[in-house]
Amino acid sequence: LQVLNEKKLQEVDSLWKEFETPERANKIVKLKHFEKFQDTTEALAASTALVEGKLSKNLKKILKKIVAKDAHEQLAVADAKLGGVIKEKLNLSCIHSPMVTELMRGIRSQIEGLITGLPSREMAAMCLGLAHSLSRYKLKFSPDKVDTMIIQAISLLDDLDKELNNYIMRCREWYGWHFPELGKIITDNLAYCKCVRKVGDRSNFASSDVSDILPEEIEEDVKAAAEISMGTEVSEEDINNIIHLCDQVIEISEYRTQLYDYLKNRMMAIAPNLTVMVGELVGARLIAHAGSLLNLAKHPASTVQLLGAEKALFRALKTKRDTPKFGLIYHASLVGQSNAKNKGKISRMLAAKTALTIRYDALGENTSAEMGAENRLKVETRLRLLEERGIRRISGTGKALAKTDKYQNKSEVKVFDPSGDSTLPVVSKKRKIQEVDEQDTEVAVKAKKFKAEMKEGTALEDGEPVKKKKKKKDKEKQAEEEAVLSEELPTSPTIEVR
Repeated sequence: LQVLNEKKLQEVDSLWKEFETPERANKIVKLKHFEKFQDTTEALAASTALVEGKLSKNLKKILKKIVAKDAHEQLAVADAKLGGVIKEKLNLSCIHSPMVTELMRGIRSQIEGLITGLPSREMAAMCLGLAHSLSRYKLKFSPDKVDTMIIQAISLLDDLDKELNNYIMRCREWYGWHFPELGKIITDNLAYCKCVRKVGDRSNFASSDVSDILPEEIEEDVKAAAEISMGTEVSEEDINNIIHLCDQVIEISEYRTQLYDYLKNRMMAIAPNLTVMVGELVGARLIAHAGSLLNLAKHPASTVQLLGAEKALFRALKTKRDTPKFGLIYHASLVGQSNAKNKGKISRMLAAKTALTIRYDALGENTSAEMGAENRLKVETRLRLLEERGIRRISGTGKALAKTDKYQNKSEVKVFDPSGDSTLPVVSKKRKIQEVDEQDTEVAVKAKKFKAEMKEGTALEDGEPVKKKKKKKDKEKQAEEEAVLSEELPTSPTIEVR
């Protein structure tokens, strides 16, 4: 399309009014050249090239024809990246501005009036078909969408675990009415279901061979318990339903094992370094929680550390208490190996190294797991040092040799103390205080004793018998006074220096 009136293009805000009707649009732009696509595949290839900012073969041929005719005119492009490619390869001056964006919007709104010979129904059908094809192509070949398989797999794995737990609990409870002792003897859920499926009624345990499922010792215990079981008798139809439930448990367990292997292989292919650092299950849960591997790579290490503990974090912030130290990363093997005191430190360091490995997996081109192994080794070394209460640092200047400071001689002037010349014995203040306290207590005891003697004397003069108080407290006080009098030692006289 060729612009006829360039003056009206300068008014960007009112440019949309010139494209309200096809007649007014034909006064602004004129059709210069139009070429149809051969089929949908060719249209899809051209659209994909435009989206990626590349120059397709058909567009290159058309532009060469225009360059030959109107080389002096400028070419308006909606994508600046595409304009740079055209200028580089064809040496054609391109322009991209807000005015061009408004012009393109107006051309799209009146495309049916500008291009003759295209019915509106066919145009709408072609646009819809091309949009569907382009969307399918993006979903099929986008490397960012491969991690959706991991998200679905880990979600299904969690659902299977819940269902398996419910089914096994129901199976144990159901068969426990018939043979309650079997649940205590066989602790493994899968082995329990296989035994029930193979034997059925408890009376068949004596004649059945379950050595391929259970060890010999447990098999003997089961057969002995079957003979003296206190369970109720059940019909054959009940046993058949229980066996059918056991079949379901065994099938789901086998499918879960298969799904876990698939998830492990998928994680090693998409995020090998993340898998080495925290394991495939924790890594898959982190990806599922963030939405995609690319979204997870945009998170800082502090967010990676607390992913999965958002509710606890905001509750702690609201109540002004201590914030959580870990989220989903708590289930990693390295955090589990550390003791309760060091779990916070290890989870913080593990989150920092994990954030690096996530970015390396999401944005790097190398698919090796060497970086993850190196970072895991650093975290393990740090964990070992923390457990041994080591002081050395792992990175930075800690690896360098210890540097000794230069020796500097410092001269000190000492003043003579004349108190050392005195020959009189020096008594400390503490000793004086103790002696004064002892004298005070001695005087108080003697005063009490004198008062008691005076009372006894006055009572005898009056001719009244002395009444002895038999209270327990008075006896204890008397015993204390006697102990103080008996333990008194002659104190040395104090010498005062004037």
